[in-house]
Amino acid sequence: MLPKGHAARLRAQEKWSSRARLTETSFAFLEAQKAEEQQGMLVEETGGMEGETDEPGWTFERPQTETTSCFRLDAFRSLLLPDNNRPLEQGVLQKIKELFTRTDTTATALHMLSVDCQVARVTGVTAEQKRIMGVDSGLELITLPHGSQLRKDLLERHHLIALGIAVDVLGCTSSVNQRAAVLHKVIQLAQALRDTAHDLYAFSAIMKALELPQVVRLEMTWQVLRRNHTESAVMFEKTLKPFMKSLNEGDESVVTGPLALPHIVPMLRLMEGEDGVENSERGCQLLYSILQSARSAAVNAAQYQQHAHTLLSEGWEPIPELLEAFRTEFALRLFWGQTGAEATKKERYEKFDKVLTILSNKLEPSQASEL
Repeated sequence: MLPKGHAARLRAQEKWSSRARLTETSFAFLEAQKAEEQQGMLVEETGGMEGETDEPGWTFERPQTETTSCFRLDAFRSLLLPDNNRPLEQGVLQKIKELFTRTDTTATALHMLSVDCQVARVTGVTAEQKRIMGVDSGLELITLPHGSQLRKDLLERHHLIALGIAVDVLGCTSSVNQRAAVLHKVIQLAQALRDTAHDLYAFSAIMKALELPQVVRLEMTWQVLRRNHTESAVMFEKTLKPFMKSLNEGDESVVTGPLALPHIVPMLRLMEGEDGVENSERGCQLLYSILQSARSAAVNAAQYQQHAHTLLSEGWEPIPELLEAFRTEFALRLFWGQTGAEATKKERYEKFDKVLTILSNKLEPSQASEL
C-alpha cells in the first residue's frame, strides 16, 4: 500500500531507488512494487475497508486546486493605512520608518518570519486547509501540481518584500550618511534572518533588494557604508553574497543548523516557468540541484514546522503594527494605493520599477561626482 502524505511517498520512492541501484539484472522487486502500488491506488479510490488503512476509518479525499490568491484585499483592515489611501503616502512611510528604527533587527526578523510562515502555511495550518491541500504543510504543497496558486502567492510576496526594502533605502532623502546608516541596518536584518530567525525565504528577498540596479548604482552611498560601517560592508560582500549565490545554485552544504523556512524561490520560479535554467551554462546540474532542494524541503517539512513554532513561541512580543507592515496586503495597498492594488501584476511591477528608478536618479544623478 502506498504511504499517506507527500513526504512519506518521497521517502518510499527514495528507498526503492536506492534498492534499484544495487543491481542491474534483478528487477523482480520492481514488479512487486508495481503490484503493491496498484493495490494501494485501488484502496485509495474505493476508500478501503476498516483495518486496511493506517488509521481506522481513514478514507482518501482528493485535494482541491486553489485558483484564487490568499491575499484578500477586500477583507484587509489596516491599523496604519487610511481608507482609499494613495500610493506611497508620506505619513504612512514615516510611521513605518519609526517602527523599524525603534525595533532591533532580531525582533524585526521574527516578525517577518511569523508572517512568512503564515503565508507559506508552515504554522497555523488548520485542519480544513490540510484537507484542501491534501498535505500537512505548504512546503509539501508547493512541490505538487495543484500548488500553483501558493507558488504564485509566495513569489508575489517575495518580490514585494524586496520592493519594500528598496523603498526604505531610496526613500531616505536626507543625507548620504543617513542613507548609508539605513543600508547598514538592512544588512544587519539580512544577517538576523539568516542566523537568528533561520528564514532563508525573507533573507533572499532582502538580498534581492540590495542587488536591484536602482540600489546598486548608489555609488556614494556604498562608499560611505564602507567608510562608516566597514563591518557591515565586509559582511555583505564576503559572506552574505557568496552564501546567496550558493543557495541559488542549490548548494545546501552552506546551510548549517536548523531552518524555519528554506530557500524555496528557485524552485517556485522553476515550477511556474519563470526561470529558464536550461539556458544557463550549468543547466542540467542546476536543474538537478534545485529539484533536490525541493525534495529536501518537502521531506523535512515537519522539522521546519517544529523549529518555526519553537522560534515564534519563545521570548518575543509581537507588535501588531509591525506585523501588519510585513503583510502582503499592506504592501499592495501601500505601494499602489487602494485602487491601483487591483491592477495586474505586470502593470504594477512596471510602474513601480519606474518609480524606483526616478527615486534613485534623484538621490545620485548619473553625472554626480564620486566622493
